[in-house]
Amino acid sequence: MATTPLDRTRVARTALKLLNETGLDGLSLRAIAKELDVKAPALYWHFKDKQALLDEMATEMLRRMNDELAAEAVPDADWPTAFAAAMRGLRRHLLRYRDGAKVYSGTRFTDMSYAAPMEAHLRMLTAGGFTPGGAARAWLTGYSYTIGYVIEEQSMGPDPAKEGGGYDLEARAQRLAAYPLASAAGDEMFRDYDAGFEKGLAAVVAGIGATMLDTRHA
Repeated sequence: MATTPLDRTRVARTALKLLNETGLDGLSLRAIAKELDVKAPALYWHFKDKQALLDEMATEMLRRMNDELAAEAVPDADWPTAFAAAMRGLRRHLLRYRDGAKVYSGTRFTDMSYAAPMEAHLRMLTAGGFTPGGAARAWLTGYSYTIGYVIEEQSMGPDPAKEGGGYDLEARAQRLAAYPLASAAGDEMFRDYDAGFEKGLAAVVAGIGATMLDTRHA
């Protein structure tokens, strides 16, 4: 049996390690308990169910992200530059974990790790001319775009546990042969995910600036 004390953080870190091996569907409290060399009921002292575990895993992901992004921050960057950099950092961190975006989305953080970075991001936007409400809506828009993009990217792109190049675009094109525009769209939608993210992010930033920025104070 394990001699190192079992706590929520240790369980979450073990779960994140297993996530890269099993994916979200294969992750179970039983598998985590086996990795930790404890009986499964021991985990229920810390987590009432799998959702509670996912909440802690997302919080641990956030803690790691905060430490790295804080070190990378560029002082005095204008809001479009700082905003885009934050979204790139979020995507980069989510991609470090198999099904990372699915784990991260829809969870409730278990501590206040999110508060200081959120305050800093909103302060950056208000300093750039957004009202507090506009800043909140702008941040949620970019955040939702990034998480949604990565969910699709991780679902449709190459599976790290399997050989192959992800979505079979040739087979897709054959199925859609009678619909030439839909067929050709596959190359744009499912090939270069880095370039696709950047194009979408540019549109999000431009749209936010056009519709949510308080130009009277910009």
